[in-house]
Amino acid sequence: QVQLMESGGGLVQAGGSLTLSCAASRSTFSRMGWYRQTPGKQRESVAIIQRSGNAVYRDSVRGRFTLSKDNAANTVYLQMNSLKVEDTAVYYCYAQDAFDDNVYWGEGTQVTVSS
Repeated sequence: QVQLMESGGGLVQAGGSLTLSCAASRSTFSRMGWYRQTPGKQRESVAIIQRSGNAVYRDSVRGRFTLSKDNAANTVYLQMNSLKVEDTAVYYCYAQDAFDDNVYWGEGTQVTVSS
């Protein structure tokens, strides 16, 4: 059974920074990254990194967020800088299996940005 262990959420003032991490129980993923969701809205992608190391960001976070990975630790990190109130959401770690394309989710971690 695949496990995605998230950490790093919390409360921060606008303009501040947080780093989210997601450690996977194995390494055979074609993609890993983060989605986020607010009440009443659909879950949206924030940043996804491929095995090649290529990272894709949604427009609203590009230039402020940086997604990186540590292959040896099966861990991805989302460095979030210049946080805005509209970044407030539950952030979910995401991983897609490289062999069968199954998608796995973490339990979610709350990020709250206050004005």
